[in-house]
Amino acid sequence: MASMTSLHSSFTSLSISNDSSFLGQRLLSPISLSLASPVKLAQNPCLVFAKLKRWERKKCKPNSLPILHKMHVKFGDTVKVISGRDKGKIGEVTKIFTHNSTIVIKDVNLKTKHMKSREEGEPGQILKIEAPIHSSNVMLYSKEKEVVSRVGHKVLEDGQKVRYLIKTGELIDTIEKWKQLKEAKDKETTQVAVSAAS
Repeated sequence: MASMTSLHSSFTSLSISNDSSFLGQRLLSPISLSLASPVKLAQNPCLVFAKLKRWERKKCKPNSLPILHKMHVKFGDTVKVISGRDKGKIGEVTKIFTHNSTIVIKDVNLKTKHMKSREEGEPGQILKIEAPIHSSNVMLYSKEKEVVSRVGHKVLEDGQKVRYLIKTGELIDTIEKWKQLKEAKDKETTQVAVSAAS
């Protein structure tokens, strides 16, 4: 009984007045009041994992965009496969995936895809498609000297930064090459548009 009375007296001493100014205000903890200097939190950004496919998780930046990798190959480069099932094959890079450093090479790493018929009376198909291959499994290839080489970077006299083959000194990024690639891509898109229209 004595403990109940002491408990009751302690509650009455701690009673809060019915003043409405208290409502809605944040309570300060005794720990934050005791610290005079501000606390510095660790600046380790939390890496979020984006769900690209069910079986693979990719590291993302704090803004939830995937981390993009720099690669030594670009669209239109001629490369040679140096490891894997298609070792020794030479082809041109047709597609690049920077989130997982993979590339698609023309007529390399062919996979069989079984397509169902979409309409009645239309037969199913068995297609050969080019699957992606990791960019570390390829090296840049010189058609003139028929040799593979690592890539180097240098700045020309006019201030243009270009890539070149270290073994041969041959420039990879030239204006003429990019014009040819652009013309080929435009031709391909017009052919696709014409075939879709007919």
